Amino acid sequence: MSSRPASVVDDMKKDYVEHIEAHGSVTHAEYSRNVNAKVVNPLAGIPKHELLSQVSRFCEANNLQDKTTIFEKGALAAQNPDFESIEELDESDKYHLRRETTHKWHLTKDLYWTLAVCSLGSAVQGWDNTGANGANLSFPAEFGILHNEWLIGFINSAPTIFGLFSAFATDPLNNWMGRRGVIFFTGLFCVFPVLAQAFSQNWWGLLLCRAFMGIGMGIKISTIPIMTSECVPAIIRGGLVMSFQLWVAFGIFIGFCSNLVFYQVGRYAWRFQLAAAFAPAIPILMFVWFCPESPRWLLKKGRVQESYKSFCRLRNSEVQAARDLYYAHCQVKEEQNAFGGTSFGRRVIELFTIPRLRRATLGGATVMTAQQFSGINIMAFYSSSIFAEAGYSTKQCLLASFGFGLVNFVFAFPAIWTIDTFGRRNLLLFTFPNMAWCLLVAGGCFLLPEENAARVPLIAAFVYLFTAFYSPGIGPVPFVYAAECFPLSHREVGVAFCVVWNNTIGSILGLTFPSLLRGITPTGAFGFYAGLNMIAFVFIFFVLPETKQRTLEELDYIFGVPTRRHAAYYVRTWMPWWIKRYILFQKKAHLEPLYQLEGFEGGTRAEAMAGH
Repeated sequence: MSSRPASVVDDMKKDYVEHIEAHGSVTHAEYSRNVNAKVVNPLAGIPKHELLSQVSRFCEANNLQDKTTIFEKGALAAQNPDFESIEELDESDKYHLRRETTHKWHLTKDLYWTLAVCSLGSAVQGWDNTGANGANLSFPAEFGILHNEWLIGFINSAPTIFGLFSAFATDPLNNWMGRRGVIFFTGLFCVFPVLAQAFSQNWWGLLLCRAFMGIGMGIKISTIPIMTSECVPAIIRGGLVMSFQLWVAFGIFIGFCSNLVFYQVGRYAWRFQLAAAFAPAIPILMFVWFCPESPRWLLKKGRVQESYKSFCRLRNSEVQAARDLYYAHCQVKEEQNAFGGTSFGRRVIELFTIPRLRRATLGGATVMTAQQFSGINIMAFYSSSIFAEAGYSTKQCLLASFGFGLVNFVFAFPAIWTIDTFGRRNLLLFTFPNMAWCLLVAGGCFLLPEENAARVPLIAAFVYLFTAFYSPGIGPVPFVYAAECFPLSHREVGVAFCVVWNNTIGSILGLTFPSLLRGITPTGAFGFYAGLNMIAFVFIFFVLPETKQRTLEELDYIFGVPTRRHAAYYVRTWMPWWIKRYILFQKKAHLEPLYQLEGFEGGTRAEAMAGH
C-alpha cells in the first residue's frame, strides 16, 4: 500500500477535530464515567453531505477510491441501522442487510472455516486436560508418588501454573505475529510437549513436558476467543465465540473416549492417554494459514486495504464489509482519543487506573473467578478419583467420567442459541444456584452407607446434573465475555490478564484438591464448592454488565457506566420490578431500561441494544 498524500492526512485530521467539536467525541473522562448510561453511535448527528465527504477522504487516504460508492453505502448503513429508508442502497444491498436478522447463521465459507480451525484449537485444549484424568489412576503408582497428593496436584496443574507466566506474552506476540501467527506458534506447543509425555521416565520429566504445554496454552486460550470475536457479526457473536468452550467440552469428551480406548493397554495406558492429544493439533498448523487474518487487528496496524479484503471474506456483501470497517475505524479513532497507552507496561497499568478499563477488568476477572469457583475443573481433572472414592473400579471410573464428558459436551449446545438472546448475565444467574444445590445433594449422597446400591448411581446422577447446568452457563460465558469487554487498544493484554487470573485460581484449586478431598471428605469438598457458587452468584448480580448483541465498539459506553450506578439500578429498579412482576403478579409493571440509546434508529436494533 502506497503512502498517503500529506494533504489528505491533514484533511482527515481536520475532519476528526471538527467532528469532536461539533458532535461531542467521547473523551477519556466520558469513557471513564458514563453516568447517564448512554450508548452513542459515533456517526450519529453527522449531516449526510459531511459524512459522505469524510468517507471520500477516508477512501482516498487508504487507496480505496474505486470502493468509494460502496463505503458511502456502508457508512450510511452504519449511521442509520434503519436501512430501508436509505435511498442509496439498492435492493441487493438491502437483501443482505435484512438477512442479518432473518438468517443470522447464513455466514460465508471463510468465516465458518475460521471458526472450524479455532474450534479445533479449543478441542485440543480440552483433550489435553482430560488425558490427566485417566492417567491419574496409574502414573502416580509407576513413579512411586501415589501418596504424595501435593506432587500429583502440582503435575496435574502444571499447564495452568506455567500458563500464568506465558499469558502476558499474548500482547507482544499478537502485536508482532498477528492472530494467525500466534495460533500457529502455540500449536507447536500442543504437538511436541504433548507427545513427549509418552516417553517420560520419571515424575519430573512428566512435569517438564506439562510445563511446556502450559506455555503454549496460556497464549492460545487468550488468542482464539479474540480471533473469533473480531471476525464474527455482533448479533451472533456470543453464540460463535462460545464455540471455544463448546469445543473444549468436545475435546474433554474425546479425551475421556481416548482414556477408555487406551485403558486396555495395561500399565502403559497413561502414556497413551496423555500423548494422544497431539494428533488434532497437526491440522491446526496447516489450516490456520487458509483463514483470513482478523480485520480489526489489520485495522489496528493501519493496514486498511487488507482489513477490507478480510472483512469481504467474512461478510456476505461488500456493503456489509464496508459498513463494519468504517464503523470500527470511527470508533477506534475515539478509542485513541480516550486511551493513550502505547507501551505494554502502560497498557497493563491502565487496566487498573482508567475506570472504563478497570470495569472491564473487573467483569472479566469476575466471570473467570466464577468459572473456577464452580468446581468444573476439579471434575475434569479428578472425576475418576471422585468416582474411585465412591467405590468404583478403574474401568467403572473411566466409564463414569466418560458420561461426565458426554453431558458436558451435549449440554453446551443450548448456549449457542441462548447466549445472544437470553444473555450472558442471565445465563449465569440462572445456572449458579442450580449448580450449588446439585453439589450439595451429590456431596450428601457420599454419606449413604457403602452397601446401599443407590449410593454410587445417585452421586453420578447429581454430578451429571451439575454438569448439565454448568455447560450452557459459566462454561461458555467467561471466554466470550473476556474477548469482548476490552477495547481494541487493550484487548490482548486485557484477555491475557483474565486468562492469568483464571489459571491462577485454577492452579490453586487443582493443586489443593487432592489434599482437600482427603482432609474434609468428598461431602465437605462438594459443600465448599456449593458455597463458592453462591458467592459467585451474588457478585455477578451486582457488578456484571450485559454485553449481548452490541458491537465490540459500542461496549466502550457500556463499560463507561460506573459500577455503583449499575449495582444501584439492579437494587432500586430491577428488584422492585421483579417482585411486582413475578411475586405480586402485576403484569403491567414497567421496567425502565438501564442504558439509553442515542443515534440508533430502528426498533429492532434499539430493542437488541437495550438488553432488557
